[in-house]
Amino acid sequence: MDQNALKELAAARAVELVQDGADVGLGSGSTAEIAIGMLGERVKQGLRIRGVPTSERTAMLADLAGIPLTTLEVAPRLAITLDGADEVDPDLNLIKGFGGALTREKIVARATELEVILVDESKLVERLGVRGVLPVEVLQFGWTRAAAEIAGLGLEPTLRRSLEGPYVTDNGGYILHLKIGPIDDPHALDARLKQVAGVVETGLFLGIAGLVLVGGPEGVREIARGE
Repeated sequence: MDQNALKELAAARAVELVQDGADVGLGSGSTAEIAIGMLGERVKQGLRIRGVPTSERTAMLADLAGIPLTTLEVAPRLAITLDGADEVDPDLNLIKGFGGALTREKIVARATELEVILVDESKLVERLGVRGVLPVEVLQFGWTRAAAEIAGLGLEPTLRRSLEGPYVTDNGGYILHLKIGPIDDPHALDARLKQVAGVVETGLFLGIAGLVLVGGPEGVREIARGE
């Protein structure tokens, strides 16, 4: 099975967990987008939900799929969020943010009773950071100063770019890709980065995921926090 087929397996199982009447967080990225399409099919069949999107692209896709949208101001507590991840360690800690929506994803995740992460087997790692990059969102104002302080920590920040120039998030920020190795203490690194003036949020999602659905050749494996 190719990677996309494995993502579809995880997405299909995740969509089954969404109950009628739920307020649902809608994640960003390729696997979450598959789930949004499947969720839209359930809505067409009569499922009543409201979605809170984690990016402008997600909002557009959800609207096209026929999913009614709301905000955290209207629905401050979500029953479930379906999202993807770039790395998942054995404790269900995550690295996210290569889609550029990490700040809104974390806000929505923190408002959620059950954060469900959909991945294929390639995203499972023994230690966070083995892929070598950690995304961090920073303000545009003074971003070079923030980058210099991060570099002083022994990390090598690179500004994420698009065809038009620096990549700009939905919040108007920039994304720095930090060159890292396997992280000994993710909580300490997260706390230290947040002390840097201008850092909006990091791609370390620690203690947030409640359930990880892993698509593999044998089907979908479910890993719940605490197991």
